[in-house]
Amino acid sequence: MNSPFPKSTSVPGQGHLVAKLLPEGISGLETFTYQYPLKLISPSRPSEDESVLVFLLSYGGGLVAGDKVNLKVDVRAKAKLTIVTQGHTKVFTSTSPDIVTRQDMHAHIASEGALCLLPDPVQPFAGSVYEQTQIFRLEEDASICLLDWVTRGRTARGENWSFVRWVGRNEIWTIPAAQEDGKTDSRERLLVRDAVILDSNRSHPELAKLRDSMHGVGIVGTLLLRGPLMKSLGDFFLAEFAALPRLGARDFRSDAAKQAAALAQATPREKWRAERLVMENNSKLLWSAANVRGCVVVKFGAPEVEDGRLWIGSMLQEEGSISHHFGDHALMCVR
Repeated sequence: MNSPFPKSTSVPGQGHLVAKLLPEGISGLETFTYQYPLKLISPSRPSEDESVLVFLLSYGGGLVAGDKVNLKVDVRAKAKLTIVTQGHTKVFTSTSPDIVTRQDMHAHIASEGALCLLPDPVQPFAGSVYEQTQIFRLEEDASICLLDWVTRGRTARGENWSFVRWVGRNEIWTIPAAQEDGKTDSRERLLVRDAVILDSNRSHPELAKLRDSMHGVGIVGTLLLRGPLMKSLGDFFLAEFAALPRLGARDFRSDAAKQAAALAQATPREKWRAERLVMENNSKLLWSAANVRGCVVVKFGAPEVEDGRLWIGSMLQEEGSISHHFGDHALMCVR
């Protein structure tokens, strides 16, 4: 018997977000669709917040082996979109290395639009297989803040980089703006392609397991910044990295009294930096920052997840651009 209803065009795991600028000058959602196992929530927000907030979730608290999520994001001209999560993205164990859990995101950010993606880290369970691709196409004056990080797993259960494979790839492209006739120049330029492959079967030949090659690090992350709204934040990371103590630059003749006197006369930023350096040293956190074709790429790693969270949260809060442009809710996953 033929159904009287039209055939469904929905695809499992597929979602689409379109953010646009509303007449009152704040951003809203024009399109908001998703299919299991993907779940999206957009709560009400204070009217003064210019950015629209969306939670990226999954049913059952994580992704089951073989789940596939494909999210398309469009940020219209001058609109702002913030995407966060409500906890670690858990990746459950695969029964076979051939069963891959996958998440893909393809985003287009139009002229003067901005996307802030600061989720909780991915937490792959022992025996899991996970692949993630995130591709962002920005018109020349669009902005993006992207945080991508992964943990060693469930330490309470003794997991220590015990998954089969974790692959993440992030790409930022710049594209010409649409012309008046609606056509676009097909010439795109790749600015950054950042790929991380953690494979238990491809570890260092002199190290038996993946965990041995991680040298005690419990979380690794990448922060990518691009665009006019992220210019100040990118400069901040580059300046703070340049200010890190270098070998041979330390004055070993300085005693505690001199250091205390110098700190008493320091600016609030200098005092914050001194406290942060102590925290980095105590937690054994390592990080770097570089400018790559106009994108600032920040890499960091720490033995403990919370140390990594506190560090990246402290850096973003101290500089202030994220709260200013997207609201305090954009930082909820890094506090």
